Amino acid sequence: MGGRVTGTRHSAVAAQTNGPHPPTRTGRSSIGILGGTFDPIHLGHLALARAARSSLGLDEILFVPAARPPHKLGRPISPATEGEPATRVSRIEIERSGPSYTVDTVAALLDEAARADRPIEVTVILSAESFADLPDWHAADRLVELATIAVAPRPGHPLPEPTALANRLPGLIGRLAVIHGTLPDISASKIRALVAAGRPIDHLVPPRVAAYIEEHHLYREPSTRKDQP
Repeated sequence: MGGRVTGTRHSAVAAQTNGPHPPTRTGRSSIGILGGTFDPIHLGHLALARAARSSLGLDEILFVPAARPPHKLGRPISPATEGEPATRVSRIEIERSGPSYTVDTVAALLDEAARADRPIEVTVILSAESFADLPDWHAADRLVELATIAVAPRPGHPLPEPTALANRLPGLIGRLAVIHGTLPDISASKIRALVAAGRPIDHLVPPRVAAYIEEHHLYREPSTRKDQP
């Protein structure tokens, strides 16, 4: 998920829900969208989901795994959100044919909710790094019309100056929220490197993810890819 186009792939992640999501005082459920490659999903992702729900008062967090290039079909994403309250995993970007952009995902979710007569308010959760690139995303102006943008600073990646970004993306300031709380400094690339080096990752990922990686012999070769945390 993001402002760039992605391909399609299959995933080990199944759609699931881990708790109710009551409507807000406006009668609309507030949904936070957390997208990424989740390769693998780790404790930092789960901490961010909890912080977003607590800081922003969201009813539910929707994990949206991004589509991946065909040559990565053999590396499924490890499921890890079971037991997390008020979370779901969506296959919307994995199953969509053709280009897949965040703005399309948000629009599709809003349309689906409207057709079901269950209107929602959407917040797109971004890391500080992704937030800095937001003005260059596909149809970024439309995205900030459809959704609130929530940014989560993390160690080593301070929040970019919102005013400077707003000069490039009018309307951003009125649609911006900051996620408060201390988040662990964990990255998927670091985890892949540790696995490739034969070092433990139990302190960085949920037990089921560590077991899945071990069972399927994932990340045994050193990774040179730098993607989302």
